[in-house]
Amino acid sequence: MPDVDAIAVLVGTVAAFVLGGAYYAAFGEQLAAVSEAAAAQEPTPPSTLAIEVLRSLLVAAVVAGIAAQGEIDSWAGGLLLGLALWVGFPLVLWIGAVVHDEAPAKLAVIHAGDWLVKLLAISVLIAVLQ
Repeated sequence: MPDVDAIAVLVGTVAAFVLGGAYYAAFGEQLAAVSEAAAAQEPTPPSTLAIEVLRSLLVAAVVAGIAAQGEIDSWAGGLLLGLALWVGFPLVLWIGAVVHDEAPAKLAVIHAGDWLVKLLAISVLIAVLQ
């Protein structure tokens, strides 16, 4: 079984965390228009930031494991991996939330876009760094 590169996971974690923050900073107004929680605009507690770092770490570790097992070691392979993961998981889940739970479509698009950016970046970074 191929080894997972800890540095690649760390870089993917940091990239996901930073990109997520930048993404939601850019789409904050649109998010606030469809989300009561986002509209509250209270300061983010440290515990929420810690949870986001942990989530980013978990996603980066899973992507690194899949990339290592699949011997994906090029940016193009990483791009395809990220796209496949996005279609197979966040996109499918958000479509289900809109269809079955009546989540606002705009909310789903905003969050799905965040996951697209993160999964593409993590997958490409990990593929070229492992």
